[in-house]
Amino acid sequence: MSEFHVCSLIVYVVAEQLESIKKTIESLPVAEVPILGESGKLVVVLEGEQKNDIVGHFDYIKQLPGVLDTTLVYHQMEEQSELKEA
Repeated sequence: MSEFHVCSLIVYVVAEQLESIKKTIESLPVAEVPILGESGKLVVVLEGEQKNDIVGHFDYIKQLPGVLDTTLVYHQMEEQSELKEA
């Protein structure tokens, strides 16, 4: 059985770089930025089948120039067979 992971992050960025960081994050195939605040906060959702992929993207986002901090808010893992039954 394979896994499916969903997590959300709050990403604090330099306000002047908000749009460029948003575009960089959204260029990742597993990322979405559904909410952004003008004060330099982004809500980022990551989805994927491998925990290591999610962790790798989290680490990538943390190291982007202009990112001040990242906080993991939510993480859920489901077995793929459970998803098909629902």
